Amino acid sequence: MTEYVFVPGAGSDSWYLHPLAGELRARGHRVATPDLPCDDDAAGLPEYADAVAATISDPTRTVLVAHSFGGFTAPLVCQRVAVQRLVLLSAMIPLPGEAPADWWLNTGYEHARRQQDERDGRHPDDEDALFFHDVPPELAAQAREHSRRQSTTPFTEPWPLPAWPATPTTFLLCRHDRLLPAAFMRRIVAERLGAVPDEIDGGHMIALARPRQLADQLEAYTPTNSTPL
Repeated sequence: MTEYVFVPGAGSDSWYLHPLAGELRARGHRVATPDLPCDDDAAGLPEYADAVAATISDPTRTVLVAHSFGGFTAPLVCQRVAVQRLVLLSAMIPLPGEAPADWWLNTGYEHARRQQDERDGRHPDDEDALFFHDVPPELAAQAREHSRRQSTTPFTEPWPLPAWPATPTTFLLCRHDRLLPAAFMRRIVAERLGAVPDEIDGGHMIALARPRQLADQLEAYTPTNSTPL
């Protein structure tokens, strides 16, 4: 059994992960999907990391999976708890001292997004086409009801670690992601992690769109000391 612990993205909650969590639990794994205090203006990245770390019951079996903005929080969790592996799922990758609000400019994101929007024929204001283009319509409608207010507090704080943690880290890139375009993220992974990402079909909301395929991929990252199913 593997313990999968998820770090959600900005303005998100555990509902987004329920199809994936259900799939993994059906396969015999433990799953934790903590809700972060994202609507609390007093909470920053350390408080987010504390909330996630508190849900880890067995670090020797834990794969920590960080989605989107969760990439800023997950390495702080690894500093608190010696998990077996960190998987960055279409996630932002910070540098020491970098505030999340500065990540977009520092990485050249806006140019990459413009190019992606042009390729997709997407109007810049069409957020449904940005996030939910491959999500079943009924799930997309429910997802809109589960959005949460995201405080700006954690975006203004410099990322506090002096270096990336020693935790074995894998980047899982979504090939059809319109928010964090694939070509852009391949470059960022190479520059900031010195690595080549693993890749999977799907957009940014892959846990809703392709839970079974994502579960298959996550099972490939089972810690070597986990008991075989």
